[in-house]
Amino acid sequence: MRHGKKFNHLSRTASHRSAMLSNMASSLILHKRITTTVAKAKALRKYVEPLITRAKDDTTHSRRVAFSYLQNKDSVTTLFGEVAEKVANRPGGYTRILKTGARLGDNAEMCIMELVDYNELMLKDAAPAKAKTRRSRRGKGGSGAEAAPAVEATEAVVEAEVVEEAPAAEETPVAEEAVEEVKAEAAEEAPEADANEESAEDSDKEEKE
Repeated sequence: MRHGKKFNHLSRTASHRSAMLSNMASSLILHKRITTTVAKAKALRKYVEPLITRAKDDTTHSRRVAFSYLQNKDSVTTLFGEVAEKVANRPGGYTRILKTGARLGDNAEMCIMELVDYNELMLKDAAPAKAKTRRSRRGKGGSGAEAAPAVEATEAVVEAEVVEEAPAAEETPVAEEAVEEVKAEAAEEAPEADANEESAEDSDKEEKE
């Protein structure tokens, strides 16, 4: 029975699969990026990430365990040196899979697998983490008892500004002054117009006579 054997065998025997993953892990550590199929990349991620975590503890035992998986002295040296320094502050998730489309021929789904900390472009684009802020109902002035005088003082200032602006509103506008001048001129011209009308009426009467 095959109970508990649901991992991807990648159409290979156990020895072939182990050798392939070992070579791919060594290539990823040395070159920081490889191109492969998505199925192989997912299997490789489970194979290489525990080794990178073990590299944070640089002991003889850890190096021997890593060498038993990788079978490559150069990749072990790079893993415990350069790579371990890069991932020292990262608590897992050391690899990234970027899908690139289908392969011509067998239409296999292809991808690029890389170490996260070596992609400088994505590290620059990553936005800095925002500081967490906690909002409260109270103002920055402290407790409610301390904030109340500040509110009262603000209201007093607003009322004072309104009182200062009130006399300006009561002043006679320029338009009203102009209207009064026009009325006064009209009143002065009215007697003259009446006198002219009376003289015109007298002249008409004389002509009729």
